[in-house]
Amino acid sequence: MKLKFCGAAGTTTGSQHLLEVNGQRILLDCGLYQGRRMDAHEVNCCFPYFDPKSIDHVVLSHAHIDHSGNLPNLSSKGFEGNIYATFATRDLCQVMLADSARIQKSDAEWMNKHRKKEGKPLIEPLYTPIDAELCLRQFVNVGYNRKIMIAKGVELTFIDAGHILGSAQVILDIEDESDGQKKRLLFSGDVGRGNNDLLRDPVASEDIDFVLMESTYGGREHELSAGADEQVAGILAKALKKGGKVIIPAFAVERTQQLLYVLHELFRSGAIPDTPVYVDSPLAVNATEIFRLHPECFNDEVYQVLFDKSNPFGFEGLTLIRSVAKSKELNDDKRQSIVISASGMCEAGRILHHLKNGIGNERNTVLFVGYCAQNTLGWKIREGHDKVKIFGKEYPVKASVEIMDSFSGHADHSELIEYFNAIKGAKKKVWLVHGENDRSEAMCEALKEFHDGEVSVAELGNTVEF
Repeated sequence: MKLKFCGAAGTTTGSQHLLEVNGQRILLDCGLYQGRRMDAHEVNCCFPYFDPKSIDHVVLSHAHIDHSGNLPNLSSKGFEGNIYATFATRDLCQVMLADSARIQKSDAEWMNKHRKKEGKPLIEPLYTPIDAELCLRQFVNVGYNRKIMIAKGVELTFIDAGHILGSAQVILDIEDESDGQKKRLLFSGDVGRGNNDLLRDPVASEDIDFVLMESTYGGREHELSAGADEQVAGILAKALKKGGKVIIPAFAVERTQQLLYVLHELFRSGAIPDTPVYVDSPLAVNATEIFRLHPECFNDEVYQVLFDKSNPFGFEGLTLIRSVAKSKELNDDKRQSIVISASGMCEAGRILHHLKNGIGNERNTVLFVGYCAQNTLGWKIREGHDKVKIFGKEYPVKASVEIMDSFSGHADHSELIEYFNAIKGAKKKVWLVHGENDRSEAMCEALKEFHDGEVSVAELGNTVEF
């Protein structure tokens, strides 16, 4: 049995891990690498580590684009097998992959303007909305804790990862014909923090022999505990006192809905003053509607709210914006408000226009509530750059910048250690993925201090046998 690391090794994006067992090739996730436009396009377009036609099955941990976003490209290049995912993951992919296709087109047009001037050949979008729709026909929905045979000698079980709606840890029970051994492999996907405002805690797995685990926050602790509403209220109250806008780059899925739930509670309790709230992202608006369709993903509190016929993601003073015209009006509106817009890493979407118009105003606050990969615009702002480029033009950063890691969907260092310790079984070999090199190395060293099994950091393009 072989495992090849085809993405999210040495970085946090582009999750792709190829398992070869019993003559079958099973791809765990098929995400987009995210970074500078041209670099990302070159990495994503061609699948350098495998031929899409050779893949028999895909198992998808969750709907985030760095895990699902290259599926339409995979299918358009010849993959014809099933894509196994939870019900909520499939529904979110329906809107997220179509949105990603529109971004591919926009990015290609932007790059082609510059390539034409430089006399370089023009590029095509990675995939189209039609490719995204056709890809969805290959999905096979599987509920949590429901075993299903997906290949010869390979049985799949999804258990809750507590990361986003529908997110799953992947357990593969394998009868390996190469050595006659029974083996149990756990792929963590992305691990949630637990104590989430909306979701259930990650489920502990049992009898695990081999672990493929994320390490996004290795060596790093979140500043606030999950659900730290008092600290959140304090940061927002301080920002609102300045009289400007609070601009929140947020992932359209999970982070936006979690924010709406918390804001609803803070307004209701009087912890922060009533302020107009705008969600300016068609994807976020569509995703919010999907959230209400999946009570199986929520913790007990939100589950009860849903069945009390209340909307935990809506309140007076909230405006959901789909149209471009309304978005432009919001950009021109100088009145105080809270604006939530995608993308969370500030690499695409309407958030770029809000930052362009607001980042130079010292009365405004830019509030980050999630992870930003290295070299993204969001990362540069978080890291304290005095000037940043938006749409090719440089803008001074005069707005206050606040970071609230309590909203992070990723477990931090200590929480990952707790997660690892909760996994029962020998855990003979552990491979760390989905982390920048220094983060993965920090997690590796920490695990080696107490775990007797083999622990290593995955290297891009490498293959391991087990």
